[in-house]
Amino acid sequence: MTEQTPSTPPFRDPHLPFAKRIDDLLQRLTLDEKLSFLHQFTPAVERLGVAAWRTGQEALHGVAWMGPATVFPQAVGLGATWNTDLVRRVGEAVSKEVRAMRAHDDRVGLNVWSPTVNLLRHPLWGRNEEGYSEDPRLTSAIATAYTRGLRGDHPTYWRTAPVLKHWLAHNNETDRATSSSSVRPRVLHEYDLRAFRETVEAGAVAGVMPAYNLVNGRPNHVSPYLREHLRAWTDEELLVCSDAGAPSNLVDHEHYFDTHEEATAAALIAGVDSFTDHGTDSSQIVDRARKAYGQGLLTEADIDTAVRRQLSVRFRLGEFDPHYDPHAGTGEFDTPAHRALAREAAEQAIVLLRNDGLLPLAPDTRIAVVGLLADECKLDWYSGTLIHRSTPLEGLYERFGADRVEFAEGVDRVRLKTSAGTFLHVPEAPAAADGVRGAEGALDPALLAGRTDLPPLTTDATGTELALVDWGEGVLTLRAPDGRYLSVADDGYVRASADQPGGWIVQETFRLEPHEHGHLLRHVGTGRHVCVAADGVKVADGDPHVWELVIAERGEEAVRRVAERADAVLVLAGNDPHINGRETEDRTTLRLPAQQERLLRAARSVNPRTARTALALVSAYPYAVDTTALPAVLWTAHGGQAAGTALARVLSGDVSPAGRLPQTWYADDADLPGLLDYDVIGGRQTYLYFEGTPLFPFGHGLSYASFSYGDLTARADNGSLHVTFTVTNTGDMTADEVPQLYTRAVEPSVTRPRRELLAHERVTLTPGEKREISFEVPLSAFEFWDVARGGPRLEPGSYDILVGASSEDVRLRTTLRLEGEPGAPRPVLRRGLEAADFDEQSGVAIVDRTKTAGDAVTPQEGRTAELVYRNCDFGDGVTRVVATVAGEGVVELSLNGGAPVAVLPLETATATPYDYTSLGADVAVAGVHDVHLRLRGPLRLAHVGFSG
Repeated sequence: MTEQTPSTPPFRDPHLPFAKRIDDLLQRLTLDEKLSFLHQFTPAVERLGVAAWRTGQEALHGVAWMGPATVFPQAVGLGATWNTDLVRRVGEAVSKEVRAMRAHDDRVGLNVWSPTVNLLRHPLWGRNEEGYSEDPRLTSAIATAYTRGLRGDHPTYWRTAPVLKHWLAHNNETDRATSSSSVRPRVLHEYDLRAFRETVEAGAVAGVMPAYNLVNGRPNHVSPYLREHLRAWTDEELLVCSDAGAPSNLVDHEHYFDTHEEATAAALIAGVDSFTDHGTDSSQIVDRARKAYGQGLLTEADIDTAVRRQLSVRFRLGEFDPHYDPHAGTGEFDTPAHRALAREAAEQAIVLLRNDGLLPLAPDTRIAVVGLLADECKLDWYSGTLIHRSTPLEGLYERFGADRVEFAEGVDRVRLKTSAGTFLHVPEAPAAADGVRGAEGALDPALLAGRTDLPPLTTDATGTELALVDWGEGVLTLRAPDGRYLSVADDGYVRASADQPGGWIVQETFRLEPHEHGHLLRHVGTGRHVCVAADGVKVADGDPHVWELVIAERGEEAVRRVAERADAVLVLAGNDPHINGRETEDRTTLRLPAQQERLLRAARSVNPRTARTALALVSAYPYAVDTTALPAVLWTAHGGQAAGTALARVLSGDVSPAGRLPQTWYADDADLPGLLDYDVIGGRQTYLYFEGTPLFPFGHGLSYASFSYGDLTARADNGSLHVTFTVTNTGDMTADEVPQLYTRAVEPSVTRPRRELLAHERVTLTPGEKREISFEVPLSAFEFWDVARGGPRLEPGSYDILVGASSEDVRLRTTLRLEGEPGAPRPVLRRGLEAADFDEQSGVAIVDRTKTAGDAVTPQEGRTAELVYRNCDFGDGVTRVVATVAGEGVVELSLNGGAPVAVLPLETATATPYDYTSLGADVAVAGVHDVHLRLRGPLRLAHVGFSG
């Protein structure tokens, strides 16, 4: 027992367990004080000496939004390393920089909102850059490594407290605050939940953030899965932090509740503990919670539960034990080790997609470096401000010498001419006009305003030549000769003021719209046209000016000019992370923008017979590119501060590439499902189920070395699969290889993955070195979710064990028979049929049965829903069927695809979609049959029961 004194309350006693200390502090807080803890920005409780606190510090691939910090490769690039040790070290470096920055700026938070574990199901998702992989096991492995680095190794005190984003089934920016992801039980358990579960179970996660979208008709912020699944995976208290503005969305956009008091209470009871809404102003959320309590929608126990979870994180972070916290006052910032790690991560993220002998380049090669990304080091929305910067051009200058490298950006050089005969003119900027957006840090960079300290554009007789880039779909940027982009500030004037396109609403993009004998120039951010006024050029609603686009030089001309003098041409193509594919905006196509395709064709056309053109794609997502005529193709995500140096080291052969694709690269848009089709099984999505031929498969990546595989053994015992094999470097340089272990059910009773990743390891091998690789995989990894029993099942039978260098490059294989639990027909007499537990469907959307729990099904708008339930056992016979329905419409039941045996009409609409009624009909069915249901009209079906 620890003796207490009146001056040392128990919550201050570091020798007591956290739980007892939290109990003590909680009972000392008043109701009003506890209510104030529900908002992201929690005020201080001065009478108890409790400091102010906030949830949330972005740290996806470095400390973001708070000014200069080490910038590592984008998350999808970290996923492409397939290296959990590396990613753990990156997480460790990021968390140390968080601590170091907080020591000088208390706005920097220790509750980090990272990593993003949403699966990269669809490559057109605008936030593809934020995830790790399309595969749940690879995603969880990388996420677990990152969270362990963020957490630190101390058994009691955490360096930072990671929150996983975004729960759940969130892969679309289009209508993201109102769209519902229809997720069948098998997809839920085998795919979407798995990445979260395995990461949480690893023990380095402090909480999760629900996503904006709905799942099966119910907003994620009131999801019963938070209680049923998330909190069942760990004994730790998990802090659930809402996404920004999402609590208000429950009423304002989703219209799921009538009042904000109802919505706040429902979210809190469902498991949301901290409400991120209305910026730093906590008054509205606190007032809503107080009124909900007054109306009896909340109890003080509900509020206590949420506050307890916040306090649990704060105690783990050492806030109340500054003398015992091993991380207090420590931290490392922009150290040589962090710079080296940033370069190592950028090198390991590079994927060699194709190489017909062009790479690596010889030291005396004359190189033409061309393309819109050649001299860029792009940042994304979740980046910090660069301290160091290396572009591909700078890296190649450094590695090969400036005298052997020529550069052409490939922009179109243009002037914009008014109908009066004058030209758009960029005035000279004042001498002290330099500045980088966000360098000072901002809790909410969406609020950063454009610069107004520079003179607006004007017109004159000669004008200014601008660099025009079309980033696709007609979205343009215009750049002045001094490197600054044309931008629009809050006052509406157009200035050359931005160092890069950026911001929550990008103010540096325009569209040229054909009009009469010229073009209108529309500013995308405001939707207004550019016009000339007496006091400068600005955007306005009326009187748009007609512009003539005068082209001084096409980008292709500059590319051809330097390519003609080169031994090899390196084309750098890709995306700007703030344009056409980012948070709030999905892509519409896999194709490269037309301007970049023209530059690639120009580079190849100079001397196509020598085949000396390499394409390096620098992008946040996959592209569909014709690579058949290209001898070398590489891909890297935006690689952070050391991206250029890393690429040059790979091109020169100083480092052998060994990155692997973390998602399938499809060959054509026609291969893609609909963006809102979340049924990866029925839609045959990702490498798990895709039946076409990809451009490049999941796990693909080449090396400058060669590797042989052999000596495979596999056995199953004691609940695990044990696999060993050898990998030998048969090449002449030290290189990394990434052996990958997959499985495939040989004769499954239901649709199973074509192959599924079980384990992987990235290893470094010297020439001639042979290494034994061993994997131990729990047999639970072979289970699927059996909808007939409502739980996981290991199906007995034969399973292929596949070892190789990618999901398609299989080098070794064997087959094992695994014992399991045989399947059984559905016991429909005992359980009936839960509507969402179908085996197959078409035209179906899954919706919420009630606002708090359960699923139902309904036809998609304008369609007839078809559902199939296999192997339903009616025993000796049933005589009655009863359907639980709401809405209005018809349910038809047939057996084995035959004629209907029962038609159940609901002719009078129920009062609400949640007012269920029972429809019955006589039937005569015995034995085992496939049940087919057809739904017509705006009808919800929750359950079908049988009796007799």
